[in-house]
Amino acid sequence: MGPFSRREFLERSALLSAAVAAGTPAVRAAADPEPTRKGSANDRLRVAVVGVRGRGMSHVDGFNGRNNCEIVTVCDCDEAVIGPAMQKISKTGHAPRFEKDIRRVIEDKTIDVVSIATPNHWHALAAVWALRAGKDVYVEKPVSHNVREGRLIVEAARKHGKICQTGTQSRSMSGMREAIAYVHSGKIGKVDLAYGTCYKRRKSIGKVDGEQPIPKTLDYDLWCGPAPKLALHRKNLHYDWHWTWAYGNGDLGNQGIHEMDKARWGLGKGELPASVVSVGGRFGYDDDGETANTQLCLFGYGDGSHLIFEVRGLETKPYKGAMVGNIFFGSEGYVVCPSYSSGVAFDRNGQKVAEFKTPKGGDNPHFDNFVKAVRARDHKVLNADILEGHLSSAMCHLGNISYRLGAETTFDKDLPGLAGCKEAEEALARMKQHLEENKVDLARAKGRAGAKLTLDPKAERFTAGPSAANDMLFAEYRKGFDISEGA
Repeated sequence: MGPFSRREFLERSALLSAAVAAGTPAVRAAADPEPTRKGSANDRLRVAVVGVRGRGMSHVDGFNGRNNCEIVTVCDCDEAVIGPAMQKISKTGHAPRFEKDIRRVIEDKTIDVVSIATPNHWHALAAVWALRAGKDVYVEKPVSHNVREGRLIVEAARKHGKICQTGTQSRSMSGMREAIAYVHSGKIGKVDLAYGTCYKRRKSIGKVDGEQPIPKTLDYDLWCGPAPKLALHRKNLHYDWHWTWAYGNGDLGNQGIHEMDKARWGLGKGELPASVVSVGGRFGYDDDGETANTQLCLFGYGDGSHLIFEVRGLETKPYKGAMVGNIFFGSEGYVVCPSYSSGVAFDRNGQKVAEFKTPKGGDNPHFDNFVKAVRARDHKVLNADILEGHLSSAMCHLGNISYRLGAETTFDKDLPGLAGCKEAEEALARMKQHLEENKVDLARAKGRAGAKLTLDPKAERFTAGPSAANDMLFAEYRKGFDISEGA
């Protein structure tokens, strides 16, 4: 599972793109007889929800008995977690079928929609398999576990004419849409800086002495899927995978992806940045987690505009009113979006000039938008088309690549990678102060200082930096779980 050479990367990418475009005979046979119909609201959509322990329950709520949708299948590789979903769906008058293996879902020609809420490492493979088999797809954020496979989902959706919505539900919240429209309107002047915050307390996940037992109700080979099948060395198999590199992407790609997506949306950027640098570490405790709980990323677009993103997992105070949110800085004012669904505009003197709110309703507007696009057979109807999901997810991966390739260092030293951007230097000073307030000894606690990486935004490849950076844009899949293989 180690990195491969640049030539091997290019060869694999070309082969995988061809495989995605063509499909394999077994999967194409399932899709060829009758493509998803363009229909009215009277046409019932048959839905399968894959992954129902956590976020998947929101998918159940979003489809169950709404918009003439019927959840016919619940799929999860752990039998122990399906009870709440099965019970909730059964209350609508029909009992869904349970499948442990997603491949059986993909093979079912009667299923119109596959809704994916698995761990991150399964998102892209599940989405590509489903799209290639003629299904429309709703896939959770981040849509990918690495940069390249996100682009493969986009290619599959376009090739097969399928609808693929990204689970960044803020894009369907009326208050958020109004706030971003205000940013784009020019009322706060020229906006050249977006600042995303993921200030979310994350406590230690503990430290185990050795390999932990796998629950008997779970098919661990299926759970690992395309990722390496590693021995379990954390207390909680579920959820805490977010903090391991083999399966998760840290909080940058977990909670942070929502704010990264809105930050890029507000800046109006439709491609990847020209440069990235990230610094941070896992501070405050020693546990089985691998990802950073404190991280600062600087993305440059080459036109004078920047996106700064900050993760704080220790106790902290908000920045300009945002804990998990965004701040858009313009020449004539700024807009703070402190939640998934709201925003407040201020003038240069800090006086409130406008406020944007979303009526209560949870995530349903995002699922409603997806169903509307499915019925229209038009991906342009989507509020969070897969291309948007790919770009925003890829930015999280870029930040993590810079961080992981960084040199180990203590944070009492200068970190030159952020030099040259005044706002980033100020953010680093605030981050150091934050760590000291949490009793982290900057002279002893070690983190990572990533080197600045430059890339070609259109090719989505690095042009300068360690050679290993391009190797990390993709990962090898395990046999039997490859995008180039049949489902």
